Amino acid sequence: MIETRDGARIPLHTTGSGPDLVVVHGGGVTIDIYRRLAARLADRFTVHLYNRRGRADAPPRSVPYSMQDDIDDLAAVLAHTGATDVLGHSGGAVVAIEAARQQVPMRRLAVYDVPLQVDGLFPVGWLPGARAAAQAGDTARALALVGAGLNTQSAAGKLPIGVQVAITRLFMRTPYGRMMGELVAMTLDESASINEHSGPASRWAGITAEVLLVCGASGPPYYPRIHAALAAAIPGARTLEIAGSTHDGLARATPKIVEPFAEFFARR
Repeated sequence: MIETRDGARIPLHTTGSGPDLVVVHGGGVTIDIYRRLAARLADRFTVHLYNRRGRADAPPRSVPYSMQDDIDDLAAVLAHTGATDVLGHSGGAVVAIEAARQQVPMRRLAVYDVPLQVDGLFPVGWLPGARAAAQAGDTARALALVGAGLNTQSAAGKLPIGVQVAITRLFMRTPYGRMMGELVAMTLDESASINEHSGPASRWAGITAEVLLVCGASGPPYYPRIHAALAAAIPGARTLEIAGSTHDGLARATPKIVEPFAEFFARR
């Protein structure tokens, strides 16, 4: 159990042995979807998972949402575990890279699909409509608008919105879909906050951690462009695209996804 700066208590879920590695999960999900990833790293690393505020066993989030709470919580997790290596996914990748920008001590930082608003590259036109739908209680429509707005490479996102909503209602019958539906309001608050943390790539030029920016080659096309802009600004940062992988690659945790991260963090 970790006590944060404001006195909240966050349970820590740890597995494996070896150098410490903290995983920061994405928006709209809990740590449960990263269990396979943790298991496949556990023979080489001590993997620390924790639910960000407002999810599962974590304390309630602040209202209105503040990304600074997430950044401070990550700093507390790193201080408690002694870890200096961080792996962030999606919204969690934004938390991690913003923490690195604020000079939270890190030695290595790897991110998968970081949705930073760099040089206007991340799409946000879908956000007002999705927030309005969520506020009206139409969770299926909100999720459909999120999916279409973010998965610009997907043929499903080009279907009529009524068809997308119907498909989303079916998706919400699955455990993963129920989880995303329950967390959609929080996901949209985080998305709005991410958009507020925007700027030119040079905004992140002061990061001193070694940075690896990974995306799936079959995912949305804006991630490679965002990563390339960041890599050009952050000293020593490099990018990697994984063939056939999509935004949920870390949850799938196939060897071709896991091994590049393991190799990056294993270097001493």
